[in-house]
Amino acid sequence: MQINHMIQSGNLERPMKALILIHGRGGSADDIIGLSEYLAVDDYLLIGPQADENTWYPHSFLAPQQDNQPFLDRSLQRIADAVALAKSKGVEETSIYFLGFSQGACLALEYTARNAQRYGGIVAFTGGLIGQSLSLENYNGDFDGTPIFIGSSDPDFHVPVERVQDSTVQLRKMGALVTERIYPEMGHRISKEEIILANTVVFNQGDPRD
Repeated sequence: MQINHMIQSGNLERPMKALILIHGRGGSADDIIGLSEYLAVDDYLLIGPQADENTWYPHSFLAPQQDNQPFLDRSLQRIADAVALAKSKGVEETSIYFLGFSQGACLALEYTARNAQRYGGIVAFTGGLIGQSLSLENYNGDFDGTPIFIGSSDPDFHVPVERVQDSTVQLRKMGALVTERIYPEMGHRISKEEIILANTVVFNQGDPRD
């Protein structure tokens, strides 16, 4: 487990829950951890893995997976290291949550689909499973009712709505409770409504600023 590529914040002493926040292409761990201000995660351990040169893999998430190697495998291992860090702090895997935006959302869904089990919950702001087509042979396990929220725009320049929908179908087949919302002409961003739904569906609370 390597922790030199991670930022830790929030509840660093005896946390009961952990949220792994995964930034998008060109973003940073600092940026995505800042999003926690709007999330109902006050008592969570927050872990922000940092991608090398701010990019998890060089090409589109719709490229053949081999075209994004070895960067994709390295990035998936970095998420595994974040999970191991949370567990080393005493957090059970059923209380580990994942959140990502864009490239980070794709990575969050890909990691958890490859390692499906009962997690606390997953939030994917504009993302889908990775690859030219869905690599069903890579997906293992049972989400056992893990709540997942996926929000995206129609259209989105980077993430076709069809891949979002196909990902939802696959995750449901693996036992996840997926809430999917497609917003007309939203653009490549995170909306207030998505934040509220993530808090309600995944973190089991409303808007923490109310």
